Amino acid sequence: MAAEDTPCSEFINWEVDSSVCNGFKHEKQLSAPQRRYYSFCRRKSFAAFVASKKDGSHEEGSPLWCCCGQTFIEHAAIHKHVARVHNAEIQQLTQDEYERLLSQLEEEPEAAQVQLNEHSGETVDVSVWIPDISHISEEQLKNGPGRVLLYYHYCRVEEPHVICAWQKALCEKLHLTGKVRVATEGINGTVGGTNLATDIYMEAMRSHPLFEMDKEDFKTSDGGAECFTELKVGVYKEIVPMGVDPDVISYQLAGVHLEPEEFHKEVEALLTKGDSCNDTILLDCRNYYESKIGQFTQCLAPNIRKFSYFPDYVDQNLELFRDKKVLMYCTGGIRCERGSAYLRFKDVCKEVYQLKGGIHKYLERFPEGFYRGKLFVFDERYAISSNSDIISDCRYCGHPWDQYKLCSTQYCCQLVLSCPSCRLDGHTACCPTCMTKGQAQSEETSHHKEECECTDGRPRIPQDV
Repeated sequence: MAAEDTPCSEFINWEVDSSVCNGFKHEKQLSAPQRRYYSFCRRKSFAAFVASKKDGSHEEGSPLWCCCGQTFIEHAAIHKHVARVHNAEIQQLTQDEYERLLSQLEEEPEAAQVQLNEHSGETVDVSVWIPDISHISEEQLKNGPGRVLLYYHYCRVEEPHVICAWQKALCEKLHLTGKVRVATEGINGTVGGTNLATDIYMEAMRSHPLFEMDKEDFKTSDGGAECFTELKVGVYKEIVPMGVDPDVISYQLAGVHLEPEEFHKEVEALLTKGDSCNDTILLDCRNYYESKIGQFTQCLAPNIRKFSYFPDYVDQNLELFRDKKVLMYCTGGIRCERGSAYLRFKDVCKEVYQLKGGIHKYLERFPEGFYRGKLFVFDERYAISSNSDIISDCRYCGHPWDQYKLCSTQYCCQLVLSCPSCRLDGHTACCPTCMTKGQAQSEETSHHKEECECTDGRPRIPQDV
């Protein structure tokens, strides 16, 4: 139901519960319409608080804000300050405004509905969250050493389309490429650009009051805008596609986060016990092609093609996890948030832990630790490394090789490990079936769907019990 069509009676019957309205941690208890108008009250309260700090004596055209003995000259700076220092006050103002709104809906429903309808048609100006980079040339933004950022942040996003528009505008201004997923549960992204551009991007993310991210929330690796073919920013149901409604199984049910040092000690203890340890599982919750080129020693790496298969894998292998202590890991940590939540929801494990920051952060601390081989990444590089181990083989000759290429057959999206020698011999497809299709490419023999030995020969959900 659209906001302007929501009957006033729905709001008149709401009961004001301070425990529900007291901040975002309780906001999830509200219904969708309630959250929408609670968000309206928060935005209104936040804007009013910021406006109250504006220096009226300053000349027009270049506003200043004064708060806590400090002077701010940018929207982003004063917003960041208010969000981090005055959050408790904003929450109280929001609750007061929300209660006033409920009272108005009861006493003057028509006037209140007009106010709400006006809000529903508002266009939010995202430019206030775009940093002023007029002093930086386009050449500085586009040229020079670069890197790739990987990050995620779970939080309540009431208007994901607004965040999506902001992200698109921000990335385009900084000449960043990559992929950003926005949902009501948060944001997940990987972007590439120059060091200068990515520094500005991180600061913009950290300045936004909705996210309040720290520098440690970003994982970095050498690269740049060339690591992605384009920029994709979109709104989705989940920020990582597990295929389970986040309102049913939330990231808030996730397992205990272990710092890299703690996780390292747990793995060390597991390896020390060797085969005698049957009460702990070191679980890689990535896809098979990721764990194939790099993994922790003695891990369980499910042979699944997509993370959306992970819930079914757990369901079909529940006895494997029963009464076990599970140590989970993934690339940057986000899949473990939902994956560990799903495991805990099943209530079969004794304990569930996850590697905070994922393999990325572990390798920063332990480049020669218990993770061996390459770290698969979802961009044009396919993999990054911190050690010289090669744990996988060429698909055709069996010699050690771990550098992926896309299958050469049209419409096939499979990755293939084919060493330079075999590629020179024409072995550029992912399997003999695709090789045959590639040699006889025509309208009749081409397929718009992945159909080859790689897909047909692998069970969708393996049973490891």
